[in-house]
Amino acid sequence: MIIWWSWLGNTSLMSIKYTKHFLNKLEDVMSETDYILRYEKGNFQSGYCILNDSKIAIVNKFFALEGKINSLVEILKSIQLDTSKLSESNKKLYAEITQNQLQL
Repeated sequence: MIIWWSWLGNTSLMSIKYTKHFLNKLEDVMSETDYILRYEKGNFQSGYCILNDSKIAIVNKFFALEGKINSLVEILKSIQLDTSKLSESNKKLYAEITQNQLQL
């Protein structure tokens, strides 16, 4: 399965595959932030929970790969990050995630 990103005013499309490699990239972005990413069991309606005061993001560990990727993308879109702490490759990925709209 592939998700497509496109940005307004630009005809370029970026395709992202639901792969373990892409999940690792998203986890790498999270590792460079102030947030702690944890995979745990839970009854989260959206599949994840963000504890902003503690800067902890929890994703349902029983989610399939696609669900984990979707959750991490949503988390990265919803939290404010200090991008100065990110590596260049992670800055680029974070910008692509936050500035573009997903098209399924």
